Amino acid sequence: MTVTAPSATTTETAGLPRPYQSYVYAYPHKTSYRPLAPRPLLRDLWAGEPRQALSLYLHIPFCEVRCGFCNLFTRVGAPEGLTGRYLDALERQAAAVREALGDEEPVRFANAAFGGGTPTFLEAEELARLCDIAEHRMGADLRAVPLSVEASPATATADRLAVLAERGTTRLSLGVQSFVEAEARAAVRPQRRADVEAALGRIRDSRIPVLNIDLIYGIDGQTAASWRLSLDAALAWRPEEVYLYPLYVRPLTGLGRHADPAAADRAWDEQRLRRYREGRDHLLAHGYEQVSMRMFRRADAPPQGPDDHACQTDGMIGLGCGARSYTSSLHYSFDYAVDMREIRAIVDAYTATEDFTRAVHGRYVERDEARRRHLLQSLLQAGGLAVAEYRERFGSLPHEDFPAELAAFAARGWLADTGPDLLRLSPEGLAHSDAVGPGLFSAAVRAAMAAYEPK
Repeated sequence: MTVTAPSATTTETAGLPRPYQSYVYAYPHKTSYRPLAPRPLLRDLWAGEPRQALSLYLHIPFCEVRCGFCNLFTRVGAPEGLTGRYLDALERQAAAVREALGDEEPVRFANAAFGGGTPTFLEAEELARLCDIAEHRMGADLRAVPLSVEASPATATADRLAVLAERGTTRLSLGVQSFVEAEARAAVRPQRRADVEAALGRIRDSRIPVLNIDLIYGIDGQTAASWRLSLDAALAWRPEEVYLYPLYVRPLTGLGRHADPAAADRAWDEQRLRRYREGRDHLLAHGYEQVSMRMFRRADAPPQGPDDHACQTDGMIGLGCGARSYTSSLHYSFDYAVDMREIRAIVDAYTATEDFTRAVHGRYVERDEARRRHLLQSLLQAGGLAVAEYRERFGSLPHEDFPAELAAFAARGWLADTGPDLLRLSPEGLAHSDAVGPGLFSAAVRAAMAAYEPK
């Protein structure tokens, strides 16, 4: 669920910004990245970087169909031999990155993920090769760390799931979106409920420990009753996790090309807020704990990941043409696109690349941006920000660094009354997470995102 830049002119009613501006899963957003000149060597970027708790992400940019709401970096289908050529390039990139990390100190991966696109678009033997790249080229012990894999109902086949389970997958995320067939068609995600239920049965049979089900609210024609139907259909499988996503209509997507501008008005905002609150309350009443605006975890679900891993500070290695990598000073990736023709060109260029020793596209994260990122990524979690950790890292307090932003959140009732040691969103603040995140973007990042031309 990637995003476009928030509007520079936010319409407000009763002093509140619109609740659905952009889903902030990383900061700065890729639309603020630019070609790097000169292109830095990876070995220089990673020199001196901590290597004890890295995240590893492998990106597979293929799907069997493109949903109407999707602006992920993905292409539909793959001509003969393309997936093999892509894995060849992924292996070359992995070898270059692992060499750049060096052996001066041990390299430890705290978690791994296969995303996309749809990683399970790959055949079973290709998934085994993907795991080999992560293990043999990068040195990740997939059976010893949490491994999350995204899948669609059509590609969650028994042979693919068997490979993933055998190689150590601990979490399988299934993009269901809706159990109501009419809603799935409205979101340009045609699927039969019987096929979705069959896929869920195969996942449970595979004994992968954690099942996540993605659902979307705000689909055209969705009602409180039909939303409850999807929620109950998901809960019947007792998933360890459920993600509730608001529908966004974005440029260059299937829905975006046909969108009525009036669809983004206040009435739709209020409808989505109602569905969110209904979904949140329903999950809380059924034994789930809220982790973020979108994520709900069953209270008795097995833990995912070591307690000492922190997305705010630990680095990430991203492999694949849609993946991003994080060092303490630079976030980098390859070029970003949404239009299918542009994506195909980027995928083709990636598969033809021989030299992966340099970063080509990214954004430097200076000290102010590092503060913003730490605050943003902590505040958007239900647990909030421990002020002492922030002070230890930056030598200052969040209210000193961001007085205007935090005062505005407090005035809107978005901050919980937790005392001086913890900064946390209130339930209403969590409901408005997609306004809180953009509210912390720097002027420079906003300008870069606004200048980005969608392609």
